[in-house]
Amino acid sequence: MFDNAYEALSSDGDARWAFGTGFADPLSGVDTTVPSDVDAERLAAYCLMLADDALVMSHRLQEWCTRAPELEDEVALANIGLDLLGQARLLLTRAGKADGTERSDDDFAFLRDAPEFRNVRLVELANGDFAFSMARLLVFSTWRLALLQRLVMAADPVLAAIAAKGVKEVAYHRDYSAQWVVRLGDGTPLSHERMQDGLDAVWPYVGELFAEHPSDLVDPASVRDEFDAVIAQVLDASGLRLPESVGVEEVLGRDGVHTEALAAMLAEMQSVARAHPGATW
Repeated sequence: MFDNAYEALSSDGDARWAFGTGFADPLSGVDTTVPSDVDAERLAAYCLMLADDALVMSHRLQEWCTRAPELEDEVALANIGLDLLGQARLLLTRAGKADGTERSDDDFAFLRDAPEFRNVRLVELANGDFAFSMARLLVFSTWRLALLQRLVMAADPVLAAIAAKGVKEVAYHRDYSAQWVVRLGDGTPLSHERMQDGLDAVWPYVGELFAEHPSDLVDPASVRDEFDAVIAQVLDASGLRLPESVGVEEVLGRDGVHTEALAAMLAEMQSVARAHPGATW
């Protein structure tokens, strides 16, 4: 029992509340020194790539707040966005440590322009309708989960710990989006049509996910078979067809070449931090 609400919120060990309780530090006990046998520059670049994927995708999911079709999905999408934001913060901090600049997660998130972001273009596209967003989340989470599962054994213990945390989270993201893709694809003629349209719109950006980059610590081509098998299973259950492969295979977003959608998104995401530099609240 507590005398007031603040005591309840701040009490250790009470898992009923989201703030201040019940969280375990994923890096607890992990030596954050970059190992001598790890290429620090390459590690920093790769962490930045994975972080920007998560940061930008998180922001797109946050844009669904107050717009999701049901309250339950409002909460689910917000929680998925928060999961990815947490991964982004850890990875950005690791990038700042590995590159020797000691830049913070906020420095990376708010003080870079679009050409400095290293995310794949899939995550920066405007949300479109709910079917498009579910198709994108299914593709993104299926691909990212396969990468994180391999990074659990990364030579850098911090990246390995972040990946271990992320595997549990992204497995849920994939399950959530797969259920919606099946529900809409196997639903009414209208929901089927819109789900197929969403999948067709996402597919041109799939090829970029598997393009090799010099900073890769996991060969993205090595997860393609696993990705294809999961997507095929979901499409078989939903009655949807696999779009034709028309996507680019070369690296684009990883080299800072983005769509116009990213700059517009960053203008909103960074507006407060840039208008009030160094402000705290």
